[in-house]
Amino acid sequence: MGRRGVHRAQDGCVPQTLLEWVKRAEIDVGERPGTTTAEAQRLKELERENKELRRANDILRTASAFFAQAELDRKLKS
Repeated sequence: MGRRGVHRAQDGCVPQTLLEWVKRAEIDVGERPGTTTAEAQRLKELERENKELRRANDILRTASAFFAQAELDRKLKS
């Protein structure tokens, strides 16, 4: 393994990690095709927002059904 290999291992940077950083940087500056870091972050935010909106929709749908049934029950009793 040589002196350089020992030094890299001590720094905690293996060649694969460095290669991934270089690829990410090339994508971010447009030198390589792929999803940029900013695009990936935006996508993650949109997915989170979508999940929250779906949950809110489910809650509203359930509440709407509950109140519709309560109104129907009230009309049938009158």
